[in-house]
Amino acid sequence: MKLLGIGSRINHSEYGKGVVTNVTSKHYWVTFIENGLETLDLDEEFEVIEASEDDVDTISFYEVESSLRQILKKWSDASEIVTIADKWKGGKLILEPGDTNLQGKEMPIDTFFHKVTMVRDRLRVMEQKINSSKNLDEQEKIDLQQYITRSYGSLTSFNVLFKLKTQQFIGQKSS
Repeated sequence: MKLLGIGSRINHSEYGKGVVTNVTSKHYWVTFIENGLETLDLDEEFEVIEASEDDVDTISFYEVESSLRQILKKWSDASEIVTIADKWKGGKLILEPGDTNLQGKEMPIDTFFHKVTMVRDRLRVMEQKINSSKNLDEQEKIDLQQYITRSYGSLTSFNVLFKLKTQQFIGQKSS
């Protein structure tokens, strides 16, 4: 089956006459005179009035974007999307010093949450690099892993900010 190029004109038994305006790996996007935009399966039956011979890119932008997102997630230290618990959305963090002569600090809790998740993500990347290192022997890897686990444990106080339990910090489990 030869794919039609963009600009090809067709006549469909249900939708009438139309022009191919986009081609993906599974569909033609056709703008019909009477019925507007419709998507048709590549193997759907219709009459070809005039075929455009242009090369066809059979991958849609969405498919490219999805593939790129999967590759980046697998091979980079790009962080996942982490949501803050609903009760903290729009809130603020207020730090007041014990000395009343000093000025306090206030920041949106979303900003603070973002910084906490960045620490978590960087610890995860460090953990992956340690585990995959060929320059460290097994005992060194175990020792460094224990430091990271203790760091996670120190950060468990911030778990109250996370919406999903699966994204929270987990320290060393007691036996």
